Amino acid sequence: MDRKELADLIFPDIKDVSYYEEKYPERELKEGAQVVRVAPSPTGFIHVGGIFQGLIAKKIAKQTNGIFFVRIEDTDQKRKIENGTEEILNAYKDYDLYPDETVGKGNYGPYIQSERKEIYKAYAKKLVEEGNAYPCFCSTEELDKIRENQTKAQERTGYFGKWAKCRNMPVDMAIEKIKNGDPYIVRFKSPGNPDKKIKIKDVIKGGIDMPENDQDIVIIKSDGLPTYHFAHAIDDHLMHTTLVTRSDEWLSSVPLHIQLFQVLGFKVPKFAHTAPLEKAEAESRRKLSKRKDPEAAVSYYTEEGIPKEALKEYLMNIANSNFEIWRKQNPDKDMMEDFEFNLNKMGVSGALFDTVKLLDVAKGVISRFTAQEVYDFAYTWAERYDQELKEMLDNKEYSLKVLGIERENAKPRKDISKWSEVKDNISYMYKDKFANVKDFEYQKITDKDEIKKIVTEYINNYYSINDDKQTWFDKMKDLAEKLGYAREVKEYKSNPEDYKGHVGDISTVIRITLTGRANTPDLYEIMQVLGEKEVKERLS
Repeated sequence: MDRKELADLIFPDIKDVSYYEEKYPERELKEGAQVVRVAPSPTGFIHVGGIFQGLIAKKIAKQTNGIFFVRIEDTDQKRKIENGTEEILNAYKDYDLYPDETVGKGNYGPYIQSERKEIYKAYAKKLVEEGNAYPCFCSTEELDKIRENQTKAQERTGYFGKWAKCRNMPVDMAIEKIKNGDPYIVRFKSPGNPDKKIKIKDVIKGGIDMPENDQDIVIIKSDGLPTYHFAHAIDDHLMHTTLVTRSDEWLSSVPLHIQLFQVLGFKVPKFAHTAPLEKAEAESRRKLSKRKDPEAAVSYYTEEGIPKEALKEYLMNIANSNFEIWRKQNPDKDMMEDFEFNLNKMGVSGALFDTVKLLDVAKGVISRFTAQEVYDFAYTWAERYDQELKEMLDNKEYSLKVLGIERENAKPRKDISKWSEVKDNISYMYKDKFANVKDFEYQKITDKDEIKKIVTEYINNYYSINDDKQTWFDKMKDLAEKLGYAREVKEYKSNPEDYKGHVGDISTVIRITLTGRANTPDLYEIMQVLGEKEVKERLS
């Protein structure tokens, strides 16, 4: 009996691989265009690493006039969660990383592996016919026994070589077992020799020598679905992936993957294995964990109100360290359009994920937003997470003025890093919130009589809502001089014994009296927004 009969018995009524080769022709792209993919599994919440991978893939595709696609790898049906696929695609949409091709969009689908079952069977059938795959009838108990014997013999564990019990089973015996109804799975017959090395050139990590694969891995499980290793090779071939970007946890699988591509007769794509995102813990570092770290979940950033632009810019900082300098030199440019990303500049070892640095990046990002943009983002966030802030912002005309203070100029304010900070950041500008401020912590000038004298003198003789900024500041200096303070800070520093303090100390008293805070944006702009009536009420 020949292997064709065995293949037909295992895979009856299956189209020949030529059908799929014709159905999914080479892509017509410009020279140098990269076809890059992200292949997440719908098994839980979206990890920030998924956004990191999507950002890199989207950027490479855009930069080379190529294609970025998302393929859902759901061959592990036991771990699949309800609406997992929708959550993945919604996350990419929310972060403006939606792929060129994915579920319901593109000519190389289906883009869900469980819907491609017949395709995998066609290629598995071809391998069986060629003698590169075989049915394995080993039970769980038999496999456990093999592992036990390997451990006793102090050998590697796995299904390979002399331990591969069904590897050299005669074809007629295998046919008879299948006809008898014996349960089986299909294994790849590895041609590898672990004593030989395979040379790998990773785009990020450079040249690596690794032992050849000799494991006869499962390619078709008992449920008829393929394993990830087998499915991804066929998918990347038929979807014409040119560059596989993925986490370096897959690096150890590269010898197997290259072997599968070669035995199947496929062109091997380039590989780029990215270092994992890590978190500092005590004196060491560890991978950012779904289980331990709230910031591992993409939903964390939504709930905290950290803008998607900030997270993407921070991740680009991690991906290419020269991005930070580029951003300073090009504050108004679109990084997806104008920044030249380079895989070769990605770090080889783990990248530290620092939330403090992320929030610093977020301050820079939000500082470039207009008042209207800040209002819209903050209001949308508040509708879902903070009713009190929403009610404050319902006074839209006034809120836009508040949020416009020290914004849209050469050196915009950098005091907001997330929308959850907005309420505390601006509450003093709202009459009913300011009424609750009881403790005014003055700075250098703390004597109550002196504070009263400064405020009374200012409100009676110097304040006018109609003053322009220069006039306003000149009057502050006049007030300082009248009350025995230096008009200029440098004057005071030159002769501190001649003065009670300087003009900055005077303005700080006014600032704290008006806002309850020592640190605020521009005091002149605050007074203009508060208006004459409110300023006088607060100072009185």
